[in-house]
Amino acid sequence: QLSLFRLTVKTPFRTSHSSVDSKEMKKFQLLAHKWWDEEGEYSALHSMNDIRVPFIRDTLLSMSSNYHRGNPLSGVKILDVGCGGGLLSEPLGRLGASVTGIDPLEDNIRTADQHKSFDPVLAKRVQYKSSSLEEIVEESMETFDVIVASEVVEHVADLETFIRCCSQVLKPEGSLFITTINRTQLSYVLGIVVAEKIMGIVPEGTHEWEKFVPPEELEHLLESNGFLVKTVKGMLYNPLSGSWSWMESMSLNYAVHAVKSGAQGQSGPTDAPSEMDIQQQSATAGAA
Repeated sequence: QLSLFRLTVKTPFRTSHSSVDSKEMKKFQLLAHKWWDEEGEYSALHSMNDIRVPFIRDTLLSMSSNYHRGNPLSGVKILDVGCGGGLLSEPLGRLGASVTGIDPLEDNIRTADQHKSFDPVLAKRVQYKSSSLEEIVEESMETFDVIVASEVVEHVADLETFIRCCSQVLKPEGSLFITTINRTQLSYVLGIVVAEKIMGIVPEGTHEWEKFVPPEELEHLLESNGFLVKTVKGMLYNPLSGSWSWMESMSLNYAVHAVKSGAQGQSGPTDAPSEMDIQQQSATAGAA
């Protein structure tokens, strides 16, 4: 529904660009029922939880003095963008966070809702919505403490619009977590030729190498949209053991933690991270 209100208010934030790529939607439509098959097409994403969930949890805890035993993320409002079947939304909900998972594909949301229903703990903590990021911007301005976009940015049509929308729905000093794939010769060989064509770790055609995002490009986009990049670290998937680990090189997969600058007009120690903050967060994340 396009009301007069939506046409006349918040025009600086509206855009003719969409970050949703219709070709990508068709690819994921075919696999919407496979999200929770731990041995299937999404097995690498299941095992990625072993490092991405502690990375998010420990980074947030290192920034907060409020700690709830058993529910360490209690009171934290998280937006999981491109949530798929809820593989990351659910464990974040179990840590106590209030999670909203959005995905433009209705079949993904149906799968996520169905799986969530098996765990009564998640009933009030996790909610799903079939929506693009742009579609929720106006109703969700500066609503979330945290945004998670894991294995998403390499599938969007317009990355700058996507990052700008992330900034708009995050509270000042809120955290953005991204995991994605670098655009290197090695990522082409291992991420597409080996993973898709030879080993079948992910379905053929899942990724387009041209859409992979180099970390320096992502950092520049983040900084030009009001983020302070705190942590960038490499990730490695071992297809033989099916496990992920952190590594120094970012030539394949990598994770980013960035913080939205404080409210304009507020200057002070919270606006910029000290070197010690960055070192502490890197150390904490490295221990995850």
